[in-house]
Amino acid sequence: MSGESTGDSYFVSAGQGSRHRIFPGVEILTNAGRGIMLSLVNFEPGSLVPDHSHPHEQVGMMVSGRLEFTVGGVTKTLGPGDVWRIPGGVVHRVRALEEPAVALDVFHPIREDYL
Repeated sequence: MSGESTGDSYFVSAGQGSRHRIFPGVEILTNAGRGIMLSLVNFEPGSLVPDHSHPHEQVGMMVSGRLEFTVGGVTKTLGPGDVWRIPGGVVHRVRALEEPAVALDVFHPIREDYL
C-alpha cells in the first residue's frame, strides 16, 4: 500500500491479492497494508505445513473445516471460529484432516515472502 491513498486502495475485491502455493495442497491469498498482512489459506484434505518458525507474530481463525495445529509442542484440533496465537520464533505445524479447510491468518510485520 503506497503512502498516497485513493478510494480504490481502501478496498480489495474478492479473490484479489497475491497467490502462492506454499506447500503441496496449501494455497494462500494475501493482502497487506504497511505493517500488517492478512492471508486466506486453503488446505486440501491431508495437506501439511511442516514444522517451521518465523520472526512474525501470527494470529488466525478457522473459517471452515478442521485443522490439527501443533504450536510449541502442544497439539490441538481446531474448527470454525477457533483462534490461534503464535508468537514470533515459536515452532509450529498444521495438518489438514479428512476434509478441505480454510483459515485466516494475520501477520505482523508483513511477510515479504508472501507478497
